[in-house]
Amino acid sequence: MPEQRWARIITVAFIMYTIAFIDRTNISLALPSMSRDLHMDPQQAGSAAGVFFWGYLVLQIPGGYLAERWSAKRFVSILLVVWGLCSAATGLVHTWHEFWVMRLLLGVAEGGVWPATLILLSHWFPRAERARANAYWMLCLPAAVVASSPLSGWILGRWNWRVLLITEGAFPLVWLMIWWFAIDDTPRQASWISAEERTYLETTLAREAVELPPIRRASYLATLFDPRVLLTVVVYLFLNSGNYGYLFWLPSVLKTAGRASGRPLSDAVIGILNAVPYAITALGMVLISRHSDKRHERRGHVAVGLAFGGLCMLASVLSTRWSPELSFLFICFIGAGSYGALGPFWTIPTETLPREVAGSAMGLVNAIGNLGGYFGPLVVGYLDKRTGNFLVGFGVLGVSFLAGSALSMLLAKSHRAPPSS
Repeated sequence: MPEQRWARIITVAFIMYTIAFIDRTNISLALPSMSRDLHMDPQQAGSAAGVFFWGYLVLQIPGGYLAERWSAKRFVSILLVVWGLCSAATGLVHTWHEFWVMRLLLGVAEGGVWPATLILLSHWFPRAERARANAYWMLCLPAAVVASSPLSGWILGRWNWRVLLITEGAFPLVWLMIWWFAIDDTPRQASWISAEERTYLETTLAREAVELPPIRRASYLATLFDPRVLLTVVVYLFLNSGNYGYLFWLPSVLKTAGRASGRPLSDAVIGILNAVPYAITALGMVLISRHSDKRHERRGHVAVGLAFGGLCMLASVLSTRWSPELSFLFICFIGAGSYGALGPFWTIPTETLPREVAGSAMGLVNAIGNLGGYFGPLVVGYLDKRTGNFLVGFGVLGVSFLAGSALSMLLAKSHRAPPSS
């Protein structure tokens, strides 16, 4: 029964990457107290938060290659252990430089998980299902914030940021055994699906692989660095600059706004408010991905999603002075567009590139594109230090979304998917 395939593969991968995203982003709530204890100014805090993504570069292309040629299941199992240890160790730092180093190492440890999981999903879901499969898995991104923000805020209020990072760093070690026994790399290896479904998946995926453009001998690197792939990198760089810029700094913005209004907000309340935009984000991700699969169209859905996110960001900035409540309302809808674009976006490489190179290409896109997670927070922190507020920085993030939207219309056009059986 197809429902079992969706429930098993998507759910286990969803929780696995939810844990990864929690360990990557939980410092957003901790930054105000960490900055005080480690004597960091806003620019240093932004750099330390974002340096994760320089480490993230290391295993992107190797991760996609190993997942395709060796095993996504085994590769991710190794990374679960390593990133859990690095995340917990971040709670033991005593200087800004130690914090910076541990964030870099955590990025290295998490680096191969994203391309490996995309390869895993491409082995289980044909093209007619893939935008939905990608988006349902990527719901882990807003779900991680929704689930962890109230919990993290409560831990911060009751204990401190060290307890927060060490406790949540143990999560991947707990999930490792479930991942190992529940996941299979391909339908051929799975004993829990019917012979009929296994045959359908293998036949459909094999036919779709033949329909993709073939890779010629000695053309691997040429395909990997094709201008269309490099354009995909640039679009993802703009997308991530916006998403991570406001993800890492939104709790600090809320704390600053509370103080300015004369009604300081507790860590627990900030945790709850920080979760609200990401609950709405999840709805946008589902709607955009479902419509993308229904229309068998990708790049237009990416463009519309990013444009919506960018306009909401700019509207939030412009309305801050005279209505903080309206400004927060606009903030709540940003991710519905910017994260909603992710499902169709990540379907494009698997529908336009030869299978032999798709994994490495997605690793390259994720590696360079995720540097937006460094530049976005850094730019916001730098402009906050220079101007004394977050408005200019968040305005730059809105422009980043709009630039990604414009460029996404130049992305490769996906091969039309056959009707789902």
